[in-house]
Amino acid sequence: MATRFTRRDLVRLAAASGMGVSLGGLAASQRAVAGATVDGTSARIVAGKVIQPERELPVLNQTDVLVVGGGPAGVSAAIAARRTGAKVALVERYGHLGGLWTGGFVVLVIGHRVGDLQVSRGIGEEMMQRLERLDRGICRRGPGEDPVVDVESLKYVLVDMITEAQVDVFMHCWGVDAIMDGNAVRGAVFESKSGRQAILAKVVIDTTGDGDLYAAAGAEHENRPCRASLLYRVGNLDKLPPSLKPDMPKHLRNAYPVEGVTWNAIHSPEIDGLDVKELSNLELKARKALWKRMQETRQTPGYESLYVIDTAPQLGIRVTRVLNGEATITAEDHRTGRKFPDVVAVGGVTGRDGAKLVATGPWQVPYGALVPRKLENLLTAGRCISFEKKMADLVRLIPNCWTTGQAAGVAAAVAAQEQCAPRNVNISKVQAILRQQGAYLG
Repeated sequence: MATRFTRRDLVRLAAASGMGVSLGGLAASQRAVAGATVDGTSARIVAGKVIQPERELPVLNQTDVLVVGGGPAGVSAAIAARRTGAKVALVERYGHLGGLWTGGFVVLVIGHRVGDLQVSRGIGEEMMQRLERLDRGICRRGPGEDPVVDVESLKYVLVDMITEAQVDVFMHCWGVDAIMDGNAVRGAVFESKSGRQAILAKVVIDTTGDGDLYAAAGAEHENRPCRASLLYRVGNLDKLPPSLKPDMPKHLRNAYPVEGVTWNAIHSPEIDGLDVKELSNLELKARKALWKRMQETRQTPGYESLYVIDTAPQLGIRVTRVLNGEATITAEDHRTGRKFPDVVAVGGVTGRDGAKLVATGPWQVPYGALVPRKLENLLTAGRCISFEKKMADLVRLIPNCWTTGQAAGVAAAVAAQEQCAPRNVNISKVQAILRQQGAYLG
């Protein structure tokens, strides 16, 4: 349930952020959170129910644009909004940026080109170019190939770009609630080692991947099951006898920028990616299955030197919540190549039918797919935008997270600057800025 505040409450929260009181006052407020067991704000059992008392939250930051989630969509959104001139804060629940691209080891970049036409450009393409300048940062960047990135190199590139853009970044912060004023989102509530705090913003962008913020705010959405994966990396392939390589098992064949390293995944049947019990069981089963697979491989003559370098700290969840937006991306739009006057991104895939390359797309993303119905001051980007189920395997791809993130960032910045609701933003101005930032809109 969303945390709802009156206008007076918002003024009080702004004062707590330092606009109306000293920093000492904020520190005292933070100490009150740390001492929650003393001031009566701790959860307690009342008549057999667990009750969380009402309490005042310290304001960690006040900004123009708040981006919740530091995956490829979130980083692109934050950089795009900052380059458009907005003050930006980005919060991320892990200690690294990149989301599933880095933390989930989703290192294969597909969905950025249709044949020889690269449709996903802009900030995402800049990330790829920066990886090219690093030793062993990326491989398979040639025509007709799908690039593979090194996760540690990518983590560095994302930090370099986000700090260069001078975005306020808060790591190890989990977004747990929306701050509401009527039907308008005014910020978000976070849990961290510093306790429960708030960030106020003119516009919020939900790039959590799971639609956590828009769900908390009450946006219309669907919950969808999905397959999930645990990805991992294996080392010492360069130590294998050359005679073994023609008959190498399939799970050892994936290219990687670092010599002697490959990656693969343990896959699951469909699960509810929002059910903590199912997620926990999958983690346990997948890790045991991975260990068994590798021990069996190591028992094959010649493969004894192989070892598991690491496993992804995040499960590869494909989809959970999907927004019911002002517009919805459909398979029919994709099939017919429908053009939208409010296009803000273009996606596409080049797949294979045997040895033959098969182009799929390009397909356009209308701005309305990022805008929730009836809910104000919030946009979304990445895999939780509005799309029908048949489009899931295209919309969730990393390049489409770049481009929808960049679109949401520019739109949020323009809305904040012009003091209008994101749904009413001047779309022609947004499109012009996106093109200036290198985006391809067809």
